[in-house]
Amino acid sequence: MERRREVMAVLPGLMAAMVLAMLDNMIVGTAMPRIVEELGGLTHLSWVVTAYVLGTTVSTPIWGKIGDLYGRKNIFMGSIVIFMVGSVLCGMAGSDLLGGPSDGMGELIAFRALQGLGAGGLMVNAMAIIGDLVPPRERGQYQGIMAGVMSLAMIAGPLVGGFITDHLDWRWAFYVNLPVGAVALALLAVKLKLPKHRSEARIDWLGAALLSIGITALVLITTWGGNEYDWTSPQILGLTALAIVSIAAFIPVERRAAEPIMPLQLFRNRNFALISAVGFLLGFAMFGAINFLPLYQQTVQGASATNSGLLLLPMMGAAMVVSLFVGRAITRTGRYKLYPVLGGVVMAVGMFLLSLMGVDTPSWQTGLFIAVLGLGMGFLMQTTMLIAQNSVEQRDLGVASSTSTFFRSIGGSFGVSLFGAIFNNQLLSGLTDRFGARVADQVVASGGRMDAAALGHLPPQVRTGFLTALADAIAGIFWWAILFAVVVPVLAAFIKEIPLRGGPGEEAKLEVAVAD
Repeated sequence: MERRREVMAVLPGLMAAMVLAMLDNMIVGTAMPRIVEELGGLTHLSWVVTAYVLGTTVSTPIWGKIGDLYGRKNIFMGSIVIFMVGSVLCGMAGSDLLGGPSDGMGELIAFRALQGLGAGGLMVNAMAIIGDLVPPRERGQYQGIMAGVMSLAMIAGPLVGGFITDHLDWRWAFYVNLPVGAVALALLAVKLKLPKHRSEARIDWLGAALLSIGITALVLITTWGGNEYDWTSPQILGLTALAIVSIAAFIPVERRAAEPIMPLQLFRNRNFALISAVGFLLGFAMFGAINFLPLYQQTVQGASATNSGLLLLPMMGAAMVVSLFVGRAITRTGRYKLYPVLGGVVMAVGMFLLSLMGVDTPSWQTGLFIAVLGLGMGFLMQTTMLIAQNSVEQRDLGVASSTSTFFRSIGGSFGVSLFGAIFNNQLLSGLTDRFGARVADQVVASGGRMDAAALGHLPPQVRTGFLTALADAIAGIFWWAILFAVVVPVLAAFIKEIPLRGGPGEEAKLEVAVAD
């Protein structure tokens, strides 16, 4: 009971920090048209997102490792401060205080990268702190609560962003982070009590540099490939070579390092290797495919940008409910293997249902389909982290958390890229069949997006042909996603279930569950 009171006192601060990371991208995405209107730089628009993703992905493994070495509380609070400083600077981009709007977009991109560096430590350290405070047997219920808060944040993001865009200056899309961050810092400073320790070991800076270069190259390949540059262009081939060389050099460096940034021996553990692969596929299938749902809802079904966020409520609501249920069930029984298997199966069913969507599919039916997908996500979202943490020694808890987050993030980046290329090819094919190659090339070059006003001016036959081609291309994405989703339960079936210790009525003992 004493431990529960301690965790519940800290939990609001942890959740506030996680909300910062989840809300930011969605709020900023809604405000981007207004930002471009003031700062210009439309051709560099994608870099506002790419810079943030790069900062987050590159820093995630580093935050996990330095938290293990030097104690998590100060490191976690430091990541919040960096995120808040980045937010302030993003809000000031292009203002008279920083030299005016002449290079406002360049400033915003640089400050988004700084903001991303801070964001890399938010999710990882929040999950690792739960691992420090709570034995594995009880961890599921708290991670379930946090997963539920993440789902709510994903729903609230477009709504908050829409309100800010309509009623306030776009700079408040960044300034809104300040009160949330201040609350998180105050709660953590007062309530969070963790043992203070400092390791004499040196950080593996060479390994961190090589990993950062390799990750940056991979993210740029998946972001630019097929969009900014052809897959066979010198830029993409050069980045591919850089990624291969960096990662190849990273492996021997990690083997010799006293405190490797990503200990390779962790992957000798069967459970850790399997759950890392599951996380990659989860990110690949889920984020890659879900990325196209707002396009379908807004263009084919005619929903507004704000309403399309509300239309995702069945998915997030289902994920939240299932996450809470799974957390309690794991705490009660100490067993967890069933849930990633079941989650993978249900997620694949959800992808199949979404692949049936067409131009005439009603909104209520789409909501039902994405609710099924949300059920699958709910079984998987927290159990992947729990199994990763339960597969390592306590000293490597931060690295396990960051590695799990890293693989899911990289999977999502690859998924968005691959499915984007598939979408463009299928849309081009569908439009070519209906309107000819010249018109098809023009539409695909614009990203396949057309607002309600533009659609309203098209002849009925042309409008129907365009919407049908678009709906078919998006449905095809979910067909491809099924191929990756079905591998998740297959891999999860090979996880060795080791009962979690430290449940109710037992001595609170953190034992390592090593799956040989």
